[in-house]
Amino acid sequence: MCPNKKTHKDILGMAGEQAAADHLKSLGYKIVHRNWRSHPYEIDIVAIDNDELVIVEVKTRATDEFGDPQDFVSRKKQSQLVKATQLYAQKNDILMEIRFDVVAVIINNSGTKLEHIQNAFIPLLGM
Repeated sequence: MCPNKKTHKDILGMAGEQAAADHLKSLGYKIVHRNWRSHPYEIDIVAIDNDELVIVEVKTRATDEFGDPQDFVSRKKQSQLVKATQLYAQKNDILMEIRFDVVAVIINNSGTKLEHIQNAFIPLLGM
């Protein structure tokens, strides 16, 4: 497969991230970064809500047949997000409260369904 060719999964994921960003903006969040990367880590959306830095994991699916999208934010994924956030905060001299949100998006022929879970998880020590 050509490295620049987008798969259905890629297109669905991008649409979900756009829906999540639009939703956050409508709530007054300031989007600071989208798809921030520092190998091997990635943060889908970095935003500011009032005085908090919000790290947003976006999970997009075409159906909830196998479970809600937010159910796929595993402990391993949470640990990776915490490590990515530590790196992000260090590289950007961030000295503010940090919150982890999940935006679950289902996009299919019936439309778009979005659920925003604030404080979706609290990092455990040692993550």
